[in-house]
Amino acid sequence: MEQEVVAYGRLPLLGDPAPEWEAITTHGKLKLSDFKGKWVVLFSHPADFTPVCTTEFVGFAQLNDEFVKRNAQLIGLSIDSVFSHLAWTRNIKEKFGVEIPFPVIADLDMNIARTYGMLHVPSSTTSTVRSVFVIDDKGIMRAILYYPMSNGRNMDEILRLLDACQTSDKHGVATPANWRPGEKVIVPPPSTSEGAEKRMTEGYECVDWYLCKKEV
Repeated sequence: MEQEVVAYGRLPLLGDPAPEWEAITTHGKLKLSDFKGKWVVLFSHPADFTPVCTTEFVGFAQLNDEFVKRNAQLIGLSIDSVFSHLAWTRNIKEKFGVEIPFPVIADLDMNIARTYGMLHVPSSTTSTVRSVFVIDDKGIMRAILYYPMSNGRNMDEILRLLDACQTSDKHGVATPANWRPGEKVIVPPPSTSEGAEKRMTEGYECVDWYLCKKEV
């Protein structure tokens, strides 16, 4: 993996601007900046016409409207050709009755896969792992998830994570473990002794000065 970093530069980290790309997709030629002002959920899969990936595409497609409601664009990617992507998405529609509404990048030269760290050499040198990159509406990398080749992703969790990031941005708060929309959020803890003393009297639901919740 160190060789990949040396050859292609530092991989993007949380808080970095998401690297720009331009690519052929099932929706024509697109680039990341086409989606400026939207959140982007960019996800890679190992290969077209494979069983786990097929179930994932069906899962993403079934939740696509929920992502759209949140001003988020789903974008798939693998190193297969656009013709393979088109044949596969048409097969999914035929066999499952599910239309794939989001674009799928044909990353044949693997430039995007290398730039984003989707190729994990111990797993495979020719297939992208199951990665997810959540990019906010300002083009900043907000979350990066990796899953093994053998195990499909939980799309509900990816949607939940998107909700959590957007709630944190809107209200300046954090979210606790297993948080769901409508549940209480965590108020940022005070950073001074005076603030810690005052916190317990500010009307929040507090376990102690450093852990207080409120509704939003």
